[in-house]
Amino acid sequence: MAGPPSLRVSDAEREAAVVRLREAAGEGRLTFEELAERCELAYAARTDTELARLSDDLPATAAPVPRSGVESSTDEGTDWVLAVMGASERKGRWRVRNRTLVVALMGGVDLDLRQAELPAGDVAITAWAIMGGVDVRVPEGVRVELGGFALMGGNASQGAAGPPPPGAPVVRVRAFSVMGGVNVRRKRLGAARRQLRE
Repeated sequence: MAGPPSLRVSDAEREAAVVRLREAAGEGRLTFEELAERCELAYAARTDTELARLSDDLPATAAPVPRSGVESSTDEGTDWVLAVMGASERKGRWRVRNRTLVVALMGGVDLDLRQAELPAGDVAITAWAIMGGVDVRVPEGVRVELGGFALMGGNASQGAAGPPPPGAPVVRVRAFSVMGGVNVRRKRLGAARRQLRE
């Protein structure tokens, strides 16, 4: 027996779904990559069934849960990542703070944000590459704002397949390179995800 027919959704319903997804990401329930994918699908949703499917695995309302007995205010402040004549990397599932300072002095830093947990609000990364390099990887669908300067080096943002959807997470990178470089790269969606999106 077939259920009730799916109803068309409005722009306001799509916006409300994206707000809930961003809240869930701020609670640590979604990674950058998951948030970017779901926001894109939310803006493309035509029916309430498609929209509801995006939050089936999330609680109905936002309920901030302290992590390890620590209040969520721990996301405020600055996280440091240093590589002096060596290498440092952050990848897999890790908690990103609102502000991150990266210093690569004759070394290299690799920040992979694709499976990272989002803080509430935007992410600001200040990267110093002095005779070294900093690579920042973000999932497709994240808005990246790259600024700064390079002296005898270079800063680049690569792999943008098109403009991110409205409401996409924002990563602001201030890159300062002296005989070094800062690269921001976007990961393309896999074939399975592309089919799901279509």
